[in-house]
Amino acid sequence: MTEAAHSFEGLLREALTPVEPPPDLVEHLESTLMSITEMAADELEAWELSAMRDPRNWVRPAAAVVAGSAAGAALVLLRARNRARRRAPASVGAVRESAENTIRDISRETRKLLGER
Repeated sequence: MTEAAHSFEGLLREALTPVEPPPDLVEHLESTLMSITEMAADELEAWELSAMRDPRNWVRPAAAVVAGSAAGAALVLLRARNRARRRAPASVGAVRESAENTIRDISRETRKLLGER
């Protein structure tokens, strides 16, 4: 190989080196998602049903439903993923058990999130 090819490979290897995220990223992401979910719920609680007659008033509640649902779903998945990571690595035969635990975690986190509001 030529020196240019070696140099190019070295640059690629350096550029594609994995980067570790900051240690508090999960907590920050979780608090942000929780904040978005709470703001969306507050927006929906403050919305008056009498304003439903005018379609121009539907934008804010619709945006609150979409944002709150997306943030809530992301929060549930984030918490379930963190719980799965803390468990011991599953062996090849324990795939079903791991899937059942993940589904149980998602269900538990969803109930907790819906129970808070």
